[in-house]
Amino acid sequence: MSDDGRTISDPWPVWPEGFTRGRRNREAALVLSALAGLRPRTLLPVAVLAGTAEACLRLVVGGELGSAADRRFARVVRPEQIAAGLERCGARAVGWDDAEYPAQLRAIHDPPFLLFVRGGPLPEVRSAVAVVGARRCTALGRELARTLGRGLAEAGVAVVSGAAAGVDAASHEGALEVGGPTVAVLGGGIDGAGMGRRRRLLERIEHAGALVSEYPPGVAPAGFRFPARNRIIAGLCRATVVVEGAERSGSLITGSHALEFGRDVFAVPGSPTNPLAHAPLALIREGAALIRSPEDLLEDLGLAASGAPPAELEPLERRALRALAGPTLPERVARELGLGVAEALSVLMGLELRGLVRGVGGRFEATLAGAKALAADDEGRARASAVAR
Repeated sequence: MSDDGRTISDPWPVWPEGFTRGRRNREAALVLSALAGLRPRTLLPVAVLAGTAEACLRLVVGGELGSAADRRFARVVRPEQIAAGLERCGARAVGWDDAEYPAQLRAIHDPPFLLFVRGGPLPEVRSAVAVVGARRCTALGRELARTLGRGLAEAGVAVVSGAAAGVDAASHEGALEVGGPTVAVLGGGIDGAGMGRRRRLLERIEHAGALVSEYPPGVAPAGFRFPARNRIIAGLCRATVVVEGAERSGSLITGSHALEFGRDVFAVPGSPTNPLAHAPLALIREGAALIRSPEDLLEDLGLAASGAPPAELEPLERRALRALAGPTLPERVARELGLGVAEALSVLMGLELRGLVRGVGGRFEATLAGAKALAADDEGRARASAVAR
């Protein structure tokens, strides 16, 4: 892969040189970006022939391009109104012809002709990894996303995601916990329209990294905008990690985009009976690399893993963790350990206080830290046994 993310030579059409260059083209591009019915995929082939944003806008106003609603809107909206909205939210417009435009997005299918950015510069492709997954994720999925975000940030990699609830937010928060860079690609306007309670998260991301959107201020998130947003997430990054996702989910779309662009894709497998395992398992069938932990990901990316050593386990704690193949009732753990339920609960609650297990609806399951501690304990016991022989 080259430094701009290319793996094959120019497989798709791109915006013509000079499309957004100059004041009149920049103003026209601002108006074009605000048209709800004219998507870049529809505009791009016309732009290749028309040559400039100004020429494309004339076609819209003249009724030769876009919808009737687009035509009405283009006749009344003023580019200075959009520019004022950008100034109010502290955003800047980055056009196809600008030096700041990310080189890696030039290599994808249907690249945006205009980006809106808040915060710092966008990372180079080799310094960015996407972590995506389900909004209504499991507790384990949220923990894994946070740990992935933390590990990537500690390795100096910018964590890119969509700032949605669940896996996206957890991956951003993991990076923020260690003061690492993170980038959120929004499915609505760059001002965060419609983000509600996640506005505080957006502010933190803006100060640590950047917010990106192809939509100007005031554009509300809509269903059709999220798949478009996902191509930018995948396009910005050297690799995409899919933690959880259902059939036809946004995370599956993002992973598929990354495969299409020739970028690395990693997926965390789950049980075939779990609907949230559909996206990772489907991507693994298509060629994504299977990972079990942040250590797997960092190793495959050629990055050094860091962090505290695994917790040491007492014999009873080891047996209790081994009994937790999934969310397990304490009564079953008690039978496995040959203890009373109260005694087994005492062991489990001690493990929970150390962050090695968690309670889930009256059951207990191992956390990532618990699984890591058990694996390290097994490895240590195997080494000791080999030495003894």
